[in-house]
Amino acid sequence: GSLLGICLVTQIITGLLLAMHYTADTTLAFTSVAHTCRNVQFGWLIRNLHANGASFFFICIYFHIGRGIYYGSYLNKETWNIGVVLLLALMATAFVGYVLPWGQMSFWGATVITNLFSAIPYIGQTLVEWAWGGFSVDNPTLTRFFALHFLLPFIIAGLTLVHLTFLHETGSNNPLGIPSDCDKIPFHPYYSTKDILGFALMLILLVSLALFSPNLL
Repeated sequence: GSLLGICLVTQIITGLLLAMHYTADTTLAFTSVAHTCRNVQFGWLIRNLHANGASFFFICIYFHIGRGIYYGSYLNKETWNIGVVLLLALMATAFVGYVLPWGQMSFWGATVITNLFSAIPYIGQTLVEWAWGGFSVDNPTLTRFFALHFLLPFIIAGLTLVHLTFLHETGSNNPLGIPSDCDKIPFHPYYSTKDILGFALMLILLVSLALFSPNLL
C-alpha cells in the first residue's frame, strides 16, 4: 500500500514536469514529446521515469489486490469498494495517458477503446461521438484526454485519503486475521523503517530501469 503511495507521488511529480513541455495538439503532440526527450535537460529521464513508473504502479496494485484477496480484505466493504473505484480510475488515467504521445499506437488505441462504447444499445454511438468531440478521434479528443489525464491523478489522491480513512476505522488485515489490540505495535519505527526500505528498493529499481532499459516493460 505504501509503495502505491510513492508510485502516485512519483507519477504526479514527473507528470507535472512533462506537462510543462507538452502541447495537447494533434500536429504538435508527438513533436513536443520528442522535443522533451531531446532538448529538455534530463527530459528523456523524466519521460522514462513516468512511463516505467506507470508499469510499476500496476505491478504494485496487482500485488496489493492479491494480498487483499488472500487476507480476505474484501470483507471490509467500504475500503474494498473504494479500492475498486481507485483501480478503475487508475486504468482510465493510464489509458488516456497512453494516447497523449499521439503515435500510431496512441491513435488506434484511442479509436479501438472508445469504439467499445458504441456497443451500448441506443446511446452507444452518441456517447462515442460525445467522447470524441466529433465524428472521429481528432484534436478535441486529444485535448480532453490531456485534461482528464491531468485531473484524474488528483482525484485518485483524494480517493486514496478516503480509502485510508476507512482502513483506519477497521484496521489493516494480518495473516492471522485477528485484530487484537494487545498485539499492536507502534507505526514508527517498526513499519516506517520497512516502508523506507521498500521505497528505496523500488526507486532504485525504477531509476535503473529508466536509465538502462527504458523500453523493457
